[in-house]
Amino acid sequence: MAAISGVVAAAIASAVAPAVAPPSAVAAGAAGGSSPAATRYAGQRLDWKPCDREPSLQCAAMTVPRDWHHPGTGADLTVEVSRHRAADPAHRRGVLMMAAGGPGASGLTRPADFVKASPAVGAAYDVVGFDQRGVGSSSHATCQTDAEFRDFYAGDFRDRSPAAVQGVLDRSRKFVADCRKRSGDLVRYLTTDQAVRDMDLFRTLLGVRRISYYGPSYATWLGAYYATEFPQHVERAVLDSNLAFNGTWQQAELGQPKSFQRRFEQDFLPWIARYDAVYHYGSTAAEAKATWEARRRALHDHPITIGTLTIGPNQLDNATLQGMYNADRQWDGLASALAALEHWDTATPAERRLAQQAFGTYLSPGFAATYFPVTCNDTPWSRDLGYWIRRSARDTEKYPLVGARELAYAATCAYWPGSDAPRVKVTGEGLPPTLMLNSVHDPATYYEGAVRAHRALRGSRLVTVTGGGDHGQYQNGNACVDRIVEAYLLHGTVPAHDTTCPTKPLPVPLRQS
Repeated sequence: MAAISGVVAAAIASAVAPAVAPPSAVAAGAAGGSSPAATRYAGQRLDWKPCDREPSLQCAAMTVPRDWHHPGTGADLTVEVSRHRAADPAHRRGVLMMAAGGPGASGLTRPADFVKASPAVGAAYDVVGFDQRGVGSSSHATCQTDAEFRDFYAGDFRDRSPAAVQGVLDRSRKFVADCRKRSGDLVRYLTTDQAVRDMDLFRTLLGVRRISYYGPSYATWLGAYYATEFPQHVERAVLDSNLAFNGTWQQAELGQPKSFQRRFEQDFLPWIARYDAVYHYGSTAAEAKATWEARRRALHDHPITIGTLTIGPNQLDNATLQGMYNADRQWDGLASALAALEHWDTATPAERRLAQQAFGTYLSPGFAATYFPVTCNDTPWSRDLGYWIRRSARDTEKYPLVGARELAYAATCAYWPGSDAPRVKVTGEGLPPTLMLNSVHDPATYYEGAVRAHRALRGSRLVTVTGGGDHGQYQNGNACVDRIVEAYLLHGTVPAHDTTCPTKPLPVPLRQS
């Protein structure tokens, strides 16, 4: 979901020489028992070497069981891990573990940028990361080729004709069949529960009894599950841009059509209209929306081709919803690409390259090969295709930006084979106060779901960023948020109650007409 993460922060109180958890502890905790098959994973040593893609980090390969609930059965998996050593060893607090969103994004090199953005935290902690099982440099699943996955998004998801609806169902069924054919039983073990057990093994191999952890979006789900299953190894938790991790993936994703449409219509369209002199897209939000809808209709009848890329209605949707995540980093590029489509015959080479980048970079086959297994395995989904056809028709009508693709995503999980992943109920039991961050118009991890998760996670404090809609609040240029998070991570200070931070100003276009 990209976006799409959460935070569990734990530090050793006086961490000059942190205590090492005995191997039997991780075997009992991570694998649910102390069998020899489980214990042997805790006896391995991490062979740290400079990371190929980021020399400022050290990387190592960690061996994990295919199935933590039956260790020793089936071929082992590899989870690639990384670390950035504390810049001030004399005052080192411990380990800060961070993860990536998605599920499906790579987290291996993220500690490098994290410590650059927060040097005080990087001085106090060893900041460590990893590619979750199924992702990137770790043992990963394969479902479809680039061409096959482009076909998954072919056509127009708003088309509700019987033939078009059947085409969506057929492509979702094919995706599931391709995953099973090319990855075998691996996709059964791509779950959040299995991933948090990998994390706890990592903790043990780092030689610490408690960890600190940060991550946004899906990693809030990951972090909340870790804190629930291993509360004794958590001292502090920061969950940034929260999924409704107290419920099911079906419940969480059914709220996204409304929240993406809200972000688009209430935030982005008024912004692009304010700069009509730059983008020439309409001087009011209503005019800008009309321009966007007219272009979408035109692309339905006359798609634009750039090399191997076809820009049709679904690609317009994809680029637009992707651009809703962060105003500073994305809105000018999206608006410029949208403007280029309005004068495509006279667009400059630079404008065409910008459009190709905007409309050709959405979810990759590699991302989807973890995203769908995790979201379909973790929690139950309705397998009633009639329900999904009816529901997606309503959401396409009311919230078309994301509602139109709802059937493709839900049908994939409806066709997914049954999962035996354990249900995890997040309560906050045994945890210290947890810090949660969310903006009110976050499109992917919408505020209403964050509030539900906050209520379920007893003892948590919610920091609401008012007036904004960015996805990911820490290290996003908001001094109020950064101050609260760093006071917590560095000194253990938490707000006495839920609190608010004002949003930062919206961006100004990089170019002027």
